[in-house]
Amino acid sequence: MLLCNYDRLDEKIKVFSGFGKEQPFASVSPAGTITRLSLSPAAILARKEIIRRCEKMGMNVSFDDMGNIYAVLSGSEDLPAISSGSHCDSVIHGGNYDGILGVLAALEVIETIYTEKIPHRHPITLLVWTNEEGARFEPAMMSSGVITGKFDQEKMYSSADSDGITFKQALIESGFMGAKENRFSPERYKAFLELHIEQGPVLEAEKIDIGILEGVVGMVNYDITVQGQAGHAGTTPMNYRKDALYAASKIILYLHEELDRLEEGYGSRSLVYTTGRLNVYPGVHTVIPEKVSFSIDIRHKDPEIIKKAVLVIESIPAVIEKCTVESSLSWNRKTALFNKNIVDTNEKNAELLGYSNKRMYSGPGHDAQFVSDIVPTAMIFVPSIGGHSHSELEYTPTEACLKGANVLLNTVLDLDKE
Repeated sequence: MLLCNYDRLDEKIKVFSGFGKEQPFASVSPAGTITRLSLSPAAILARKEIIRRCEKMGMNVSFDDMGNIYAVLSGSEDLPAISSGSHCDSVIHGGNYDGILGVLAALEVIETIYTEKIPHRHPITLLVWTNEEGARFEPAMMSSGVITGKFDQEKMYSSADSDGITFKQALIESGFMGAKENRFSPERYKAFLELHIEQGPVLEAEKIDIGILEGVVGMVNYDITVQGQAGHAGTTPMNYRKDALYAASKIILYLHEELDRLEEGYGSRSLVYTTGRLNVYPGVHTVIPEKVSFSIDIRHKDPEIIKKAVLVIESIPAVIEKCTVESSLSWNRKTALFNKNIVDTNEKNAELLGYSNKRMYSGPGHDAQFVSDIVPTAMIFVPSIGGHSHSELEYTPTEACLKGANVLLNTVLDLDKE
């Protein structure tokens, strides 16, 4: 079994932690905090460093019309490329592993093949997706969504950040606007592999080295609005009130109780649901809340469970505590299943390398889930210490990262032989 180089990978992780680095909030993180929003100066610097390293190995670098980077190490035959990568943008005050580790692991795989002069028939492409997080320009996974036909390009071009700068404007000014004919396509690519941190606690808690991803779970996200009536907190008797926050709290409790019951007899407890946003109007301590809006995010790999969850939302009464209730679907996604051959190959290589491994599904979304619709695709997870992600506590030891890179390397080479 071939192995990547620990020192090289560790150097990459340390160098790229400097692009967008901020002072730690709690002084407890080994890596510090990263804000590297899409096409920001920090992201542009990171992209240029990636390109510099690729060109040093003689790789051909191009961009497409969404700013995705394609760095190609030529193969010995004229065949579709094997691609691997992820994204280098982050959320605000995020960590130095989400996304960028997949880029650096793919770069290390290519550098190993290059420096060790390992024969390979297929071109091998490092792929850096633009604006995966959607933290500056909504939505998330924007560029892979356009490439795979999920999103309308003109709408994505017009997506604006908080300063009113559009994605298209930022892309042009960044220097990464490329040609449409350079796009990722099933004609030009044999496979796509993405290494990523788990962003959850399972692998570490179970002392597992490698997550073998079978797919990405489906999800629905609803906005629920409760309309009541504002009134003075001191003069309105309780029985006269239309308190939107009180009604909303009843709805949230109802949803959690009903959703908890959906997996009875299912055989596992993998449904997750979250109320991550709650807005109260007018938000004054002496005023009865007149309007409340909140989100409910529901995820599961089985589409039948998702359907049942939607029925729970649709069963919310139209009037609760004299307040009216409306719900609307914000967005959803189907469960994405990864290519069985690549999944099996990842598992085989983890076993041959002596790494403990576990088949699992991803709860978060990734570019790989969109790409899986057009080319054979799979993902590899490495543990997240404490399950932390999107925070300064996000951390994965280089030893753990290297194990994921080693699986990736050997799977790339196995696919090259097919």
